[in-house]
Amino acid sequence: MPTDILLTAWTALLHRHGTTDDPEPYGRELLRRWSEPQRRYHTVEHLHAVLRHVDGLAGHAADPDAVRLAAWFHDAVYRPDRTENEERSAALAVRALTAAGLPAERVAEVERLVLLTVTHDPAPGDRNGEVLCDADLAVLGGTPREYAAYAAAVRAEYGFVPEPDFRAGRAAVLRQLLALPALYRTPTARERFTAAARANLTAELETL
Repeated sequence: MPTDILLTAWTALLHRHGTTDDPEPYGRELLRRWSEPQRRYHTVEHLHAVLRHVDGLAGHAADPDAVRLAAWFHDAVYRPDRTENEERSAALAVRALTAAGLPAERVAEVERLVLLTVTHDPAPGDRNGEVLCDADLAVLGGTPREYAAYAAAVRAEYGFVPEPDFRAGRAAVLRQLLALPALYRTPTARERFTAAARANLTAELETL
């Protein structure tokens, strides 16, 4: 589990933007949140993967560090039995980054980006949003084995939901993703992930 790597990255990220506090304690609090027992997919490993993909797509972003901050917070509040996780995560980002002394403009951009993960449908030209959404959805474009592990982890997070209800809800999510004008918006992610992601999503939908 790459917690030391992540904590170092978090600390450097906050220092780059003039935090007025020692960022390490809050970094540990974020990692504690990402390690909560109800998580099976939205874990520290997912955070690490999203940050890695953000780094790979950073050249497309208008403000790569705002995207990195949004990645840290985008699922920081996660309860699978609730529907307002993104809103609560965005509010947490505002409180934490304001307390850390970051400029209001950057805090507002992080809030906007976290909320964008409700739909994963950034407006044309929203380069920061395109990078965050592509990084978050990169898992869909993995190998069939990787995708199967992701789908199983999602099902485990929703273990409290009866099978018929889960199948109906999951099918709706898959159809929503397949109906997006484009699954990926950055040229790099589009070329790398689109074909595999559509195949994976379609194959899962056929099993439901």
